Amino acid sequence: MQVRSDVRLADLTTLAVGGPAVRLIEVETAAELVTAVRDADEARRPLLVLGGGSNLIAPDEGWPGDVVAVRSRGIERAGNSLVVQAGEDWDFLVGYTVEAGLAGMEALSGIPGSTGATPVQNVGAYGQEVAQTITEVHVYDRAEKTQRVLSPAECGFAYRDSRLKREPGRFVVLEVTFALHPGELSRPVGYAELARSLGVEVGGTAPLAAVRDAVLALRRGKGMVWDPADPDSRSAGSFFTNPIVPAEQAVEGCPSWPAGDGQVKLSAAWLVQHAGFGRGTRDGRVGTSSRHSLALTTADGATAAELLAFAGGIVAAVEEQFGVTLEREPTAVRP
Repeated sequence: MQVRSDVRLADLTTLAVGGPAVRLIEVETAAELVTAVRDADEARRPLLVLGGGSNLIAPDEGWPGDVVAVRSRGIERAGNSLVVQAGEDWDFLVGYTVEAGLAGMEALSGIPGSTGATPVQNVGAYGQEVAQTITEVHVYDRAEKTQRVLSPAECGFAYRDSRLKREPGRFVVLEVTFALHPGELSRPVGYAELARSLGVEVGGTAPLAAVRDAVLALRRGKGMVWDPADPDSRSAGSFFTNPIVPAEQAVEGCPSWPAGDGQVKLSAAWLVQHAGFGRGTRDGRVGTSSRHSLALTTADGATAAELLAFAGGIVAAVEEQFGVTLEREPTAVRP
C-alpha cells in the first residue's frame, strides 16, 4: 500500500472539485483494501473509499481521515462468467467482453469509473444495466467486520439504486461476478436512439463491436466519454436520474416510458431544458454541458458548493414548473 498526503480530491474526481486528502492510501489488491478499511475503522478515522471518482462530489474542505483509492486489477474468466476486481477500469472491462464475444454489457461502453462502483449505483445506459448480468458481489461488511458474498436479491437492485447505496458506508465492494452470453451479436437493443444509430428495430440485435462503437460515438457527441482535453466531459455524466411518477402525473410534451405498476419514467433532460437550463447555461464556473443539458460541468477553480447550488436551482425550477422532483445521481460526501 502507498500512503500519500499531497493530494487534492479535485484531482481524483471527474468533476474536479474537492479539497485536500489528509491521508491517501492506494491499494492494489482486495486484501490490501480490507486491511486499509479495517485500519481506519479500528483507529476511528473517517473513511472515504474512492474508485474512479466519476460519481462523486467531493467536499471543498477536503477529507479529515483516510481516503482509500481502489487500484486493484484483474479479470478471471470461467466459461461465460467473469470475476472482476473492484478497481478494474469499467470501460476496459466492457471492451474485453466485446473482444471475447460475450454479450450483456456492450451498451455500457464509455462509462467512466471502476467496476466496483457499478453495483452500488446499478449503473445503466442505452437499455442495459449491470443488475442484468451480476450474479455475486463480494464485499467487506464494515458493520459485521467480515467478508461476505451478496446475491442479486441481497443487493436489492432498483433503477440507479441498490442496497449498497441505501446503506452508505457499510459495504466495500471487493470484486464482482458477471454472467454473460456467448456470441458475436448483442443482447436485444432496448433503446430507440441506439437502435436508430445501428439501423435496427428496437428489440433487434447487432454485432457486439458495432454496438460498442455506436454507443461510444453517441456518448462522445454528448461529451460523456471522459477526455481531459474535452471540457464537456468534466462532469459526472447524467447529474439527475429520470424521475418515475404515476402515469397521471406525466408532463405534457415530455418524453416518457412505461415503468410498471401504473408508473412512467420521464426524461430528466427534457425537464431540465424546459425549466430554463438548456445546453451551455452557465453560472460562473459551473453550468450545463454545451452538448447535453443533463450533464453539469465545472471550470477551473469551481467548488462543490457552487455546483450543488446550481443543481439546487435546477431542482427548484423543475419542481415549480412541472411538479416533479429530480433526484441527484452522483453522491455528495461530507466529512
